[in-house]
Amino acid sequence: MQFSSRLPIAAHILMCIVRFGEDCKITSDFLAGSVNVNPVIIRKTLGQLKKAGLVRVEAGVGGASLAKPPEEITLLDIFRAVEPKEEPLFHFHENPNPACPVGREVHGILSGYLDAAALAMENQLRAVTVQQLMEDLQRKDTTEKSSFS
Repeated sequence: MQFSSRLPIAAHILMCIVRFGEDCKITSDFLAGSVNVNPVIIRKTLGQLKKAGLVRVEAGVGGASLAKPPEEITLLDIFRAVEPKEEPLFHFHENPNPACPVGREVHGILSGYLDAAALAMENQLRAVTVQQLMEDLQRKDTTEKSSFS
């Protein structure tokens, strides 16, 4: 199973806003250079983060900034902002054979376990903030200011 890259891209964006926001204007082109994706993807992601109340975006040359302190933004907040909300984490196949003893019971048997796994993932994402990510970055950043800024 593999999730999309939306959560890592959105976390990357937020980390860039925190890391570079005081030194330069955070535009979609700037972010696209760091994430190494098309600026259209950045603009779409910023729109989702803005709708979720995590960032402010000033049109034109204004740039992006956090709408909340980094210690108040969790990975779960980011995940919910950028991943489809109507979809459950695990999908069941549509039509197991009801005449089969496994087919007629598989959904009921698996659903509790899969719900527990999804809840564990949510709890883990809820436990990590953008501030923690920045502290991890600071520990790893052994160089002077990046030439990227």
